[in-house]
Amino acid sequence: MSTFGARLRAAMDDRGPLCPGIDPHAGLLRAWGLDDTPAGLERFALGAVEALGPVSSSLKPQSAFFERHGSRGIAVLERVLAEIRAAGALAILDVKRGDIGSTAEGYADAYLDPASPLAADAITVSPYLGSSSVQPFVEAAARHDRGLFVLALTSNPGAGQVQHARAGERTVAGTVLAELAALNAGAEPLGSYGAVVGATIGETAEDLAINGPLLAPGVGAQGGTPEAVGRIFGDQVRNAVPSSSREILSAGPDLGALRDAAARTNDAFRTLVG
Repeated sequence: MSTFGARLRAAMDDRGPLCPGIDPHAGLLRAWGLDDTPAGLERFALGAVEALGPVSSSLKPQSAFFERHGSRGIAVLERVLAEIRAAGALAILDVKRGDIGSTAEGYADAYLDPASPLAADAITVSPYLGSSSVQPFVEAAARHDRGLFVLALTSNPGAGQVQHARAGERTVAGTVLAELAALNAGAEPLGSYGAVVGATIGETAEDLAINGPLLAPGVGAQGGTPEAVGRIFGDQVRNAVPSSSREILSAGPDLGALRDAAARTNDAFRTLVG
């Protein structure tokens, strides 16, 4: 198996950069005429994968909206991850895990070991317990040719209190980005250790040249636009993985309408990267 970075680069070059999110909010389930139950969750999530999987380079299920339905919701998530792979897309599981020692190793085994039914191609992780908290995920990703997206510059209120704080000569976010750049050094065509950089942060003076993918949530309903992504990422925009959830999912339950909504957004970002 090739590295995650190589697989993602090939998929983005072939299908475009857009990563539709699969976020089964209760409100979206109701908008699709579905009950907020495990059965409604399954119809929603599998319908989204059926529509978007064959035409997307990657899909990003949000684990929380499956977990809230208990064991039956987790069973749906397992099936969703399998169906994403069957559709030829990469699965980026948004779990934002971050812990230390054997607990971090357990999370890494759960989400990155292909022997696990919850294994994804890549996951999101939080580094804010320190660099050592990410290391078990880094080692598991290397061992299994998987990827990581490490929170760096998120756009949630209050994020700057941590991310913009200074840690020596760099900000905390700058330190995260520098460590990712070191992990990706020499990787071709793209490293497997990415950063999460919100599409609505406005601007940044941080160095985004990490030789890895840059997951950009917040496109669409949250206000992120191709123009904004172009400004934020600059000469690194080719490595941006813009992610849109609500704007695309609200086009359902018609699967053709879902696919058309994703295609319009994807085409806008294809134009951006030339």
